Amino acid sequence: MSSISLIGMPGAGKSTIGVQLAKATARDFIDTDLLIQLREQKPLQQIMDETDYLNLRRIEAEVLADLAYDHHIIATGGSAVYSEAGMAVLKQLGPVVFLDVPLQELRARINNYENRGVARHPEQSFADLFAERNVLYHQYADHVIRCEGKTQHEIVTLIAELG
Repeated sequence: MSSISLIGMPGAGKSTIGVQLAKATARDFIDTDLLIQLREQKPLQQIMDETDYLNLRRIEAEVLADLAYDHHIIATGGSAVYSEAGMAVLKQLGPVVFLDVPLQELRARINNYENRGVARHPEQSFADLFAERNVLYHQYADHVIRCEGKTQHEIVTLIAELG
């Protein structure tokens, strides 16, 4: 069986849903943000503080390009969609699922936008980032799960039913 990759904004629930989905589908779980942190031996925000958001995106693209996980649930960083090559690797591993959460709900979930390690231009607002990335999420998604009004269990079930 193939892997399933989850894409979406910070706060969309990729890691939370990913762990539950891995249990529900008897797959292993990997979080690419953790792979970046392990490789660099520092948190995402520290990488950006010491360099910049473009360097974090470059590192993320390298990590995505090296993925070779069969039968996994892969939770990606929100900025994975900036790497065309990285997204091609994810699509080779299996379907890409976009967890589509409305902006207002994301705002309610994210209380640490400024220091969460979000790969964005320092002057970019959360709404601007949402608008920019939303186009890319739809472009790369094989499946879109509209999460508004759904429980985590319902979201996991919808994704698991995709196969």
